[in-house]
Amino acid sequence: MIFKIYSKGHENVTSHHKSTFEITKDPEIGPTADCIIGVDMDKTMLNFPQEFKDKIADSNTRIVVELKTENGHDEITGFGHEDLELSHPTDIVIRKSDFTCPRTLMINADKAARDLDEKLIEDLKNEKILETTIKLCKK
Repeated sequence: MIFKIYSKGHENVTSHHKSTFEITKDPEIGPTADCIIGVDMDKTMLNFPQEFKDKIADSNTRIVVELKTENGHDEITGFGHEDLELSHPTDIVIRKSDFTCPRTLMINADKAARDLDEKLIEDLKNEKILETTIKLCKK
């Protein structure tokens, strides 16, 4: 199963966070928002089909998030979990840890904001469009 979200970068993207990255529906971020890489996204977790949510809420689901801009690309792998609510109205967070909350899309990810492709982050600092593709697979 696949779900696509479009957002854009922002001049305040720093991508320094060591354990998470986030995309948000909010149109603006401050200079201390070191995990946010995309703003003004066109869809949220509330738009996920129920079947998609059911698969994410399963620890046997491997989740692959592909990030693509004009000049950059990266791929992040993590896992679903039974405690994922997938109910936040504005934020989607990918976590290297196993912490869950309504904003969490996946846990035990292999990358955080500071690990992402430099060309991708440079595009996002220049407010380019970010295409986020979420793919669900079995472990």
